[in-house]
Amino acid sequence: MFKQRVKSKPTQRTRPSSPEDSIDDDSVTATAEESPSTIVKKFKDKAKRNKPKSRLSFGGEDEEVEEGGDAFQLKKSKLSRKLALGQSSANVPTNLDQATISPSRPTYDQAYLNELKASTTSTRAPVPLSDPYDADMSMMSLDADNVQGNEVTASENLPESSETIIPSESSVKQAKERRERLRAAKASGNEDFISLSVTKAPEYQGPHPESRLVREEDELGEADDEYAEYTSAQERIALSKKSRKLEASKRREAMKEMIADADEEDEETTEWEQAQLRRGGHLPSRSPAPASKPSKRPYKPAPIPLSTPIPTLSASLARLTQQMAQLTTSHAGNTAALNTLAQEREQVDEREREMRELVGKAEEKRAWFGSFREWVEGVAGFLDEKYPLLEQLEEGHLSLLKERYDMVSSRRQQDDEDDLSVFLGPLPLLEDTETTREADPQATRRQRRIARVSRRQQRQLRQKARPAEEEGYSTDSEIPPADEDAYRSALRSVITQTQDVLSDVKAKEFLDPGQGQWGVWREKYADSYVGAWGGLGVVSVWEFWARLECIGWDCIEDKKGLESFRWYQGLYDYSRPGDPSDTARELGPDGDLVSSMITTAIIPRMSKIIEGGALDVYSHSHIRRVIDIMEELEATIEPGSPKLQVLSKSVVICFEKAIHETEKLIAKFTSTVATRPAPAFDPESVPSRQRFLTRRLKLLANLLQWRKLTGERFGLGQLAARIVDGLILGIAEGGWEVGGADVIQTVASMLPPELMTRDIRTRLNS
Repeated sequence: MFKQRVKSKPTQRTRPSSPEDSIDDDSVTATAEESPSTIVKKFKDKAKRNKPKSRLSFGGEDEEVEEGGDAFQLKKSKLSRKLALGQSSANVPTNLDQATISPSRPTYDQAYLNELKASTTSTRAPVPLSDPYDADMSMMSLDADNVQGNEVTASENLPESSETIIPSESSVKQAKERRERLRAAKASGNEDFISLSVTKAPEYQGPHPESRLVREEDELGEADDEYAEYTSAQERIALSKKSRKLEASKRREAMKEMIADADEEDEETTEWEQAQLRRGGHLPSRSPAPASKPSKRPYKPAPIPLSTPIPTLSASLARLTQQMAQLTTSHAGNTAALNTLAQEREQVDEREREMRELVGKAEEKRAWFGSFREWVEGVAGFLDEKYPLLEQLEEGHLSLLKERYDMVSSRRQQDDEDDLSVFLGPLPLLEDTETTREADPQATRRQRRIARVSRRQQRQLRQKARPAEEEGYSTDSEIPPADEDAYRSALRSVITQTQDVLSDVKAKEFLDPGQGQWGVWREKYADSYVGAWGGLGVVSVWEFWARLECIGWDCIEDKKGLESFRWYQGLYDYSRPGDPSDTARELGPDGDLVSSMITTAIIPRMSKIIEGGALDVYSHSHIRRVIDIMEELEATIEPGSPKLQVLSKSVVICFEKAIHETEKLIAKFTSTVATRPAPAFDPESVPSRQRFLTRRLKLLANLLQWRKLTGERFGLGQLAARIVDGLILGIAEGGWEVGGADVIQTVASMLPPELMTRDIRTRLNS
């Protein structure tokens, strides 16, 4: 908006080469290129610019007025200033005397040409006065010493005009004489001061003294005078209050003047620019100015309208009927649109109510699932804390069963070893260690005989107490009464510890899994419950309480069925939602969770109990109990389930273990037949052989009974062949006449045709 007036850039100065050249150049330039009026104007501007100004705010204005400073300057328009600057310097002379002067014709001799060549400058031409650029003339530099004082005084009285004034011959002569004096003074080397040094220091002329160009950095000073208008060099410091007010008023006036200059519109310049635009075709040509007053139109009378015929009744009725039909149609359409809009509004309202209900239900669902998540995390923490105690109790129960099985198996193995020692002869004494070599063989043999006699007497006492039982069948799983009491006491201790697991629990949902949030989840959000397989989550959580309740339960000795457990009844009721008194309840979306619990937790627990020693394969009652359990499980879960195969494999492992122990014992006696003498006749050898074979017959009968339930699976036929050929046939042949033949006949009647071995057929045929 505000334009700052800038001064023209000073021309590049040249390095003065010699005093003579400087004087000649100045004289020629002053005489040939510049008129006297131009020189006077430059000198006045230079004098005004070089005049020192006081930086004080008081007394400065009076001095400026006294020195002849103008207090008011007349503003001129831009166009008038351009016209004034565009005038040629060679104007018409002011009087006729100067006009009659005719310059003499120049003579182009050698001296004149040399003078003209010397006066020709090699510097850049000065800025012409007709330059339209509005620059401050104070930037023009002119040395005040280059003009005589009398010339300055005389030129000050001259009127300022743009006309060219031809200098007189005397002024030119005085200028030449002054330059000659200056040239002579510089040539003599005189200075304008008295130097104190004896010798004169050579003046440094720069890296290129022969050149007349001056570098920017070689100039002395910082050009404060040239750029004083743009710096604070001309500013005055206001000390008094009045001076500060005056400075503030001047600043305001300057701002107003700048605003006025910016807002000023030069009518002449604008008109000239518009004319140029119209000439270039950028604006339409100026239309003729309208007349001051519009011309008066002539009078024209109003036209008389044509006569309209009177409408007939039929045409009016037809027109009214048509309009009525249009109105009726429009009314019907508007009514239908209103009905449609009302129906859509009702639908939107209904949809809004549904959306509000959905939002409410979603918020309620979110809140409920948040609380359900916290409850599930609490259950998970509870199970993480209690599961180690549960597993510890299960291991304790299995250790009791294994200890009892070891006692029964050890007693049976001792009975078999005693019977084999009677009819096959005693085993030789082992002499592997030093202690055995030092011991008396007769004393050792006597001790073993006494132990066998003691065991035989105990067995006879048990047989007398139960005379109805057949010999060989009454000592399947019996242990001494003291050991039996200790076993029962330890088992009761384990069962008591199961109650201590939940002794510190007070929450109902942790004491009874049926009190948890699973049922609420299934009732409120059935889709989410089914999609997340909530039933499997129930089984996985309920497994802890089911396994805890099964601790201490011997599935072989204890005849209690699965339906008598609390977990069974709880899962049965949970799987069939509705009235508990209704026996015809249908299964829920989870299916039968009882079968899931049996396959997940109960069958693996039964397998560990059977393998741990609860099952005695020599006991007919144990085998009968295992068969009942298998039939009960098949009725509950799908037949052929992999979990049932796991349970069957556990039973087969027990049979393999018993057969392997007997084979190992018989091999111990048969391997030393050649190294020991033939045993003497002993009346006890016949019943001993009979008891040994009877126990093997019991093992074979139990195996065949289990095979009827499971079929030919896990190599049961091979196990039967191992019993017949390896455990029965060899012992029976040794006492064929004293009961061995009857045992073979019994075996042949027990075996099915597909299991009849070739050795049995050969022996029976012979």
